[in-house]
Amino acid sequence: MRVVRLLAFLFIPSLILNFILLNQQSESSGGVPVVGVIDGDTIVLEGKSKVRLRYVDAPEDPYCGSREAQKTLSQLAMGKMVRIEETIPDQYGRGMALVYDGDTLINEELLRSGWVRYHHDNSSQTETLKRASDKAKSEKLGLYGKCQSTQNVKCPIKGNIDPKTKTHIYYLPGCTQYNTTIVQEDVGEQWFCNEKQAIAAGYRKSERCENVEK
Repeated sequence: MRVVRLLAFLFIPSLILNFILLNQQSESSGGVPVVGVIDGDTIVLEGKSKVRLRYVDAPEDPYCGSREAQKTLSQLAMGKMVRIEETIPDQYGRGMALVYDGDTLINEELLRSGWVRYHHDNSSQTETLKRASDKAKSEKLGLYGKCQSTQNVKCPIKGNIDPKTKTHIYYLPGCTQYNTTIVQEDVGEQWFCNEKQAIAAGYRKSERCENVEK
């Protein structure tokens, strides 16, 4: 317990310092160089300040789409002089912001690519960013084309993860709502060829699959 408290004592000030530095950089009219891209939704500015892009939620490694999201963000931001606006802290005190390369809003371009999910937020650009995400989803771009599906001929068992409880449940063909259930591999959900595979992966049969056998 003492070790945990010590780590928290050391970690929290570093988060606060990062947020202060980010606010200072956001006031720079000349822009700040991007020196690194951590993943599909986080960049590193000169001075080692980390910025997570608001409204953007990229797949975690090694889930489907994580590499494409990081590559897309690298193409949009790496080496650019960016402008940081409307900075807010996340729940851990880290800086989140709208990131501009000139007149280009990088958050919007990421959402437009379809390789990241829209995460609701409130800023001056909410409607613009929501439209970009909705368009990518309707056109099945990025994650919505490669990583999310309702059919798999070879391995038809659907493994879903409840976003609130993190409960892992699988559905057999014939289960209630099976046809409309989406397997979202970008958040770790899976397709299984048989029940043994699903159970071994930590999934349990849905209660909606009573009297359904595979």
